[in-house]
Amino acid sequence: MKADLHIHTYYSYDSTASPKEIIKAAVKKGIGCLAVCDHGQIKGALETIEYAKDKPILIIPGIEIKSKEGDVLGLNIREIIPSKMSARETIERIKALGGLAVIPHPFGWSCSFRGNLEKLVSENTEELAIEIFNASIFSSGNKKAAEIVKKYNLAFTCGSDSHFPGFIGKAYLEIPGVNLSIAEAVQAIKNRSCSAHGSQTSFFEKVIDHTKRNLVKFKDLI
Repeated sequence: MKADLHIHTYYSYDSTASPKEIIKAAVKKGIGCLAVCDHGQIKGALETIEYAKDKPILIIPGIEIKSKEGDVLGLNIREIIPSKMSARETIERIKALGGLAVIPHPFGWSCSFRGNLEKLVSENTEELAIEIFNASIFSSGNKKAAEIVKKYNLAFTCGSDSHFPGFIGKAYLEIPGVNLSIAEAVQAIKNRSCSAHGSQTSFFEKVIDHTKRNLVKFKDLI
């Protein structure tokens, strides 16, 4: 099963993607699983789950939380987790809610994790995953993330970080099996039985994508 584990809907301040558009694009590209992780919101995930009920795709509800040190994804989360806690506290809250914590784009050019990542992962190797392939970031951040995962034998995820339907599936995790449940998909990630796949988007594609995000973000100020 191909799983794009980091996408956004129009409930994120920098996206215009509707659940209908997301599902249509994912199914067309052969993506069998999406994790909807809006910034500080779960409405997009819950709406996408409802829309996908009769579609051949699994939706994992999630959220992207802004901790003091940087962004943290919570997979299989169905309630809002507040921002501005420490990364450690954020991870603990995700775990308490039965979810899986993921550090996304830890070495992204403008969205890097600002805390001591190696200390954090060394203390939480069984309850934390690292996003090793994010299709939207600039620089060599994905390579550095993969090196951390290898060094500490961590679980890992991949995601397009799509804010618009056209980017969906640019990066995905291949999970063994078909017709998996959310619990089975998450457990496969924890078991480290998955593999990373996707295409390296060009610098030009990334510039266009981030420009569109900024236009959406600041549209009310123009």
